Amino acid sequence: MTSLTERAEQHANGTAAPSAPAYVAPEPAEQLPDLDYEANEAYPAPDMVPVHLAWLRVRNDVRAVAKSDRHMEWDQKNGRQKEKYRFRGIESALNAFGPATLRHGISVLAVDMQTSYRDTKSSRGNPMRECTVVVTWQILGPKGDSLPLLKSAGESLDSGDKGTAKAQSLALRALLFNTGMIPTGDPEPEAAHVERGDAPVRSANDYRDEIVNPKTSLGRLEQISYELGNARMLHVLVQNENGEEETLDALGMRHYQERKALQDGGAE
Repeated sequence: MTSLTERAEQHANGTAAPSAPAYVAPEPAEQLPDLDYEANEAYPAPDMVPVHLAWLRVRNDVRAVAKSDRHMEWDQKNGRQKEKYRFRGIESALNAFGPATLRHGISVLAVDMQTSYRDTKSSRGNPMRECTVVVTWQILGPKGDSLPLLKSAGESLDSGDKGTAKAQSLALRALLFNTGMIPTGDPEPEAAHVERGDAPVRSANDYRDEIVNPKTSLGRLEQISYELGNARMLHVLVQNENGEEETLDALGMRHYQERKALQDGGAE
């Protein structure tokens, strides 16, 4: 490595190596155009009113939601898709309530969700997954106050991994339509009468297998206890996972407490 003294002598004798080219700053990049905020729809600040008044204003803006979504099925006879019925989907609900809630400073938040799952089959015998969710919602107003917590339920049947998302969407739609008092135009519940038949009774071993399954959620275990109580099967003896006799009630309670403790411990 050349010392500073040797470099000085080289420069004095004219034998120094050519220096590196001087740094040249690059040309400035083309400036991006300024965003035209005035061209976008502007939402003025909402009136600072209590949440119940703000929600009443939302209801006043959303008087009805049309059945604009269509359920299509393949017509084997004509070889084309045909409309079977119309319905109000989650997009119709959001398109109606989204701008109104934004205009009046309303926020709709999901603060808790309980899920349960069950394996079943379609009418054609294809394996399906049934999902039931109960969602707890909080409706906040422009001043930060909120309505009492509200709950809504949703159910779905899916062959893939979209069952939970579908059930959540249905729960949100039910919340918006019920709390918004949206008229549905559906037939009156008392306009038709259907005789309820006897539901098929599940065996004790079937319930046992679902209870000991580690994939069975806490919400589903609670639902199983309710079903067993209605069927008067809580004290039926079954063989548990350890080969010992245990009532379905005790088996379900034990697995519920073990999984609850495991879940609470993992959350810490």
